[in-house]
Amino acid sequence: MPATTTVDLLRLSPDFVRDPYPVYAALRAQAPVHRVRTPDGPEIYLVLGHETCRAALTDPRLSRDWRGSGRLRQIINADEDDPNLAHMSMAEPPDHTRLRRLVTREFTPRRIDALAPRMQQITDRLLDAMTADGARRADLVDSFAFPLPMTVICELLGVPELDRQSFRRWSNEMLAPTSPQAQGAAYADLGAYLPRLIGVKRTEPGDDLLSALIHTVDEEGDRLSPAELVGMCNLLLIAGHETMVNLIGNGMRALFAHPDQLRLLRGNPGLIDGAVEEMLRYDGPVETSLERLALTDVELGGVLIPAGSTVRMVLADADRDTARFAQPDRFDIRRDTRGHLAFGHGLHHCLGAALARVEGRIAIRSLLERCPHITADTGADALAWVPGLLVRGVRKLPVRW
Repeated sequence: MPATTTVDLLRLSPDFVRDPYPVYAALRAQAPVHRVRTPDGPEIYLVLGHETCRAALTDPRLSRDWRGSGRLRQIINADEDDPNLAHMSMAEPPDHTRLRRLVTREFTPRRIDALAPRMQQITDRLLDAMTADGARRADLVDSFAFPLPMTVICELLGVPELDRQSFRRWSNEMLAPTSPQAQGAAYADLGAYLPRLIGVKRTEPGDDLLSALIHTVDEEGDRLSPAELVGMCNLLLIAGHETMVNLIGNGMRALFAHPDQLRLLRGNPGLIDGAVEEMLRYDGPVETSLERLALTDVELGGVLIPAGSTVRMVLADADRDTARFAQPDRFDIRRDTRGHLAFGHGLHHCLGAALARVEGRIAIRSLLERCPHITADTGADALAWVPGLLVRGVRKLPVRW
């Protein structure tokens, strides 16, 4: 049956942006699919629950090929030929298969493992700076959670240090735009910058991922086109830092809100792997999947999604589903988190999941070692939350230690 009414998420709870989980749980109890009005206005279909989300994430009728659909403006203020969008996250097989194969050749476990010592150096340097003035107070986002992943991903791709603040501004507007005009300008600015960077790397290659991607050729002689190089850089730069900012911030907020778990982790650093997985499950950095396009009428959980609709799978709700996790609203760093969907599922499962896990472990462990008494310096109600349904996190996180 079709969803006959549209649910206004903010009317269900004015506190939705800060704490969407009760709203999602209430909707899930009614049905696994709902047509909703989002906090920023558009009407879309939300898919809820672990089983239904897993099924939807692998359903070929729900497509990421917006560029070939003629409906791109339905989700983003950009043109279909914008090279920023020429990446695997905006494609389906066979194009997706080809693009992922070319990138995976260079995004190897060996390269990620080799980055770990450098991640530790960057982490130590940032913590030195954060604690240097003796004030024992800081904004954890500005001082640590943002510059760490931004430095790591920019070093991985070979982006000059002077350009990294620009990436923060562009990324914020692309993922959580303040206006359609600002989003369009961010795409244009990044689209103008990346070909210049690629040109430098083509003539003066370095020991970085971008240089490797430029010169990667598979067994059949295939390589990334100039537009695909721009698109892949865009995807890796934006996805590679924005999610990590929120993994660190959300993870530390969860520890602050659960002092017993904070004490447990401080006393037993060997629990860090499980702690990071629980942070991803409990309050992960990605609230919903990227938008999918219903290519035909699609029935999920007895609800009809009309062809042409915009659909998002709520990863945050899937990981709080009582049908999959016992007492899912309880934060427990010793929990068995296997099966969480924080990195997605299926063809579009996050390519950088291994990098995020290594970086998250280094960041959280090092922060607790250097600032063992760290705690929040303001209440959750006072925090400025990132708008929109895609990423989940805060712009600032005052802390003291």
